[in-house]
Amino acid sequence: MITKKLLLASAALALLGGWSLTHAAGQGSMAPPAPAPRLGASIDDVVPVAASPALPALDPVVKAKADSLFDDAGDVGETRALLVLRDGKPIYERYGAGFGPDTKLISWSMAKSITAVLTGFLVADGQLSLDGPVPVPAWQRSGDPRGAITLRDMLHMSSGLEHVEEGDPVWRGDTVDMLFGKGAQDMAAFAEGKPAIAKPGEVFNYSSATSVILADILTDALTPSSNPDARRDAMLDFIHGRLTEPLGMTSLTPEFDAHGTMVGGSIMHATARDYAKFGEFLRNHGVANGQRLLPETWMRFMLTPSPNDGGYGGHIWLNRARPAGVGAALWPDRGPNDLFACIGHQGQYIIVSPSQRITMVRLGITKDKQFPALRRHLADLTAAL
Repeated sequence: MITKKLLLASAALALLGGWSLTHAAGQGSMAPPAPAPRLGASIDDVVPVAASPALPALDPVVKAKADSLFDDAGDVGETRALLVLRDGKPIYERYGAGFGPDTKLISWSMAKSITAVLTGFLVADGQLSLDGPVPVPAWQRSGDPRGAITLRDMLHMSSGLEHVEEGDPVWRGDTVDMLFGKGAQDMAAFAEGKPAIAKPGEVFNYSSATSVILADILTDALTPSSNPDARRDAMLDFIHGRLTEPLGMTSLTPEFDAHGTMVGGSIMHATARDYAKFGEFLRNHGVANGQRLLPETWMRFMLTPSPNDGGYGGHIWLNRARPAGVGAALWPDRGPNDLFACIGHQGQYIIVSPSQRITMVRLGITKDKQFPALRRHLADLTAAL
């Protein structure tokens, strides 16, 4: 949703050219090379899925609006995958050339909502407190204002920390510096080292660095070890046992930095079908296969408008009005107000409309100037459904 041109260029090299995250940032440096971040399984390491079953006949108007997301690429950018479920069953599924049901695609900031669900598991387990000060050692010195920050503040993007999601030029923002620059080896330490510039809960400030801090807090709750491999394995085991296995999201591949911290704000990979399973889990308010995995109270928290931005809940976007002068995230003037979405850079969407019994996944490459048209197309499609 924001401009990250340098980030994208670096990420493309990292993913397609075999570069590590730190290598992409370290060109020209005379410092000795540090260990590369441990990435997840190969992007291509997915068992091919069975042939898609025949889909039910779709209303011609709905089909035309869905097809337009592929056919009107000049307006909305490249759509690589579009999957629509009604009552949990696919009614439309189409992929761009070179992509298919077994292709893993990057989440970008959709990862934030997955991190929020993982946080909910540990709060439900009693290992973390939503309203207690977060256990970040660097903030525990007497008089440090950061010591008052709570998980609620962080999930509402209101920590008060000096995080700059997008700089001018873009590489001066925290996100690029954290992912590919001086913060790449230990992203959480970079993010946690920022000073407070506002009181916790006072100002909305969308920040990928905040989500990395959350991932660090989760990992510390899972293991006392500072060993990168142990930290990574503890998080992977937790995700497998609490999310990917119960939901069947077998393709989900989170990425980690060199310190073993999950890049919880921006870099996960999964197939469109597995992103849809996550959306269905949210649509069913934390229930999967008839089993409640996430408390209803946590789902209510995630889907309640935050105090400083009504269009944002607990690390998820809501179809509600945002403050005056702030850009639109969804389409509150057109769709139901119970609609919500996980949204990622360049137009990654998991859209959930509970009152319509609909979950939709759109993955692709959309430029900043194309976003108004993409939102109109997605709003048109949801309205037709």
